[in-house]
Amino acid sequence: MKIATLILSLFVAFALVGSAMAVGPGKSVEYACGAGKVMFNGDTHGMKQGMKCNDCHPKPFAMKKAAFKMTKEDHGKADFCGKCHDGKEHNGKVVFSQSDEKDCGKCHVKGDAEAPKTEAPAAEEKK
Repeated sequence: MKIATLILSLFVAFALVGSAMAVGPGKSVEYACGAGKVMFNGDTHGMKQGMKCNDCHPKPFAMKKAAFKMTKEDHGKADFCGKCHDGKEHNGKVVFSQSDEKDCGKCHVKGDAEAPKTEAPAAEEKK
């Protein structure tokens, strides 16, 4: 009986943690930034784009809330978003480059506007 209770408790704990952190379809996360807020859209970073959670978690993106910090210098590297947003083909689709200034507005938005939806490559759909 104790083992069953322990297993059930662990299952419930993992289910609640996963759903609290998930950014799946229909959900988004907003990051504050001096260049305009960045909206991470779960509709464009998931299974429809051929992506799995472990494509991005726990590396390069930690699962801990507010652990992600990116600098302007990070935009030119193949780390973080640049893992897929490199202007190359991923899962049969060419993805915009996060280091190309003409594409800044695809992630960064000024004011109350929402970031436009774009298709993305092998990143994640958190569970």
